[in-house]
Amino acid sequence: MQRPVKNSIIKKFIRASSVLLGTFFLLSCDQQETQPKTEKIVAPLEYNGTIIAVGDSLTAGLGVMENKAWPALMEKKLQKTGHQWQVINAGISGETSSGMISRVKWILAQHPDIVILETGANDAFRGVPPSVVRKNITKAVQMFQKGDVTVVLAGMQIVQNLGVDYTREFADIFPSVAHEQDCILIPFFLEQVAGEPFLNQPDMIHPNEEGHKIIAETVYPYVLQAILETTHL
Repeated sequence: MQRPVKNSIIKKFIRASSVLLGTFFLLSCDQQETQPKTEKIVAPLEYNGTIIAVGDSLTAGLGVMENKAWPALMEKKLQKTGHQWQVINAGISGETSSGMISRVKWILAQHPDIVILETGANDAFRGVPPSVVRKNITKAVQMFQKGDVTVVLAGMQIVQNLGVDYTREFADIFPSVAHEQDCILIPFFLEQVAGEPFLNQPDMIHPNEEGHKIIAETVYPYVLQAILETTHL
């Protein structure tokens, strides 16, 4: 009568041992699976400098996504070519040179190293006298330079709907100011884009995505010049 009892005890011991071993195995696997994975920590990108693109709808990118407007494309191009510079889009649709003047202090408060200044087109659409536009742009350039900012001035041209004299005087604003204030000049901001149907939106005023790509290419060498001047001051 004792053997069955003994066998029963042995069986219970084996079952208990099996449960304990199984539990230990599961716990071991669980610990291995829940171990924190060691991931490479990527430090935030440190920019070598800041560029602010100041302008109207041509800079703001009216009608296209922000990341498709030329300032965003410029930043990508700079970084792709080894220049870790941040480009901030500070364009406002409809802005005139007078409105831009009111923003200069705010822009300077962002501590830019370089400012790309694109303005004047809306003044021309409204028939603002070229002398007023010239005065505003001159004042803006002087204020930026006083704040130790390198200025890249975007040259602008308009169609002759306001007459030959107005068109000529308006186009002369930008090279004259650039010469007098000793700042970098982009001869014509919309080079190869203005008047091209496949590079503009239906209004034939605002560039489409392809147009913005060309503007970025046009502006790029002048930005490189500004970076060189800024880093060697």
